[in-house]
Amino acid sequence: MQITINGETRSLAEGLDVAGLVAELGLTPDGIAVAVDHAVVARGRWQGRTLDDGAQVEIVTAMQGG
Repeated sequence: MQITINGETRSLAEGLDVAGLVAELGLTPDGIAVAVDHAVVARGRWQGRTLDDGAQVEIVTAMQGG
């Protein structure tokens, strides 16, 4: 399936959920937020929130600074 992550189209395995995507991208779950098709997905729902072909995913990383 193909999904768009932060504006970049990628091919991924069917049936992947948000938790699996975060792991596949090598990201640490702490300090990030994920939205699928313009709706934020609570971290407690990452497992089981499968991604559909054509999904639009935005991953935002919290940063310190000022």
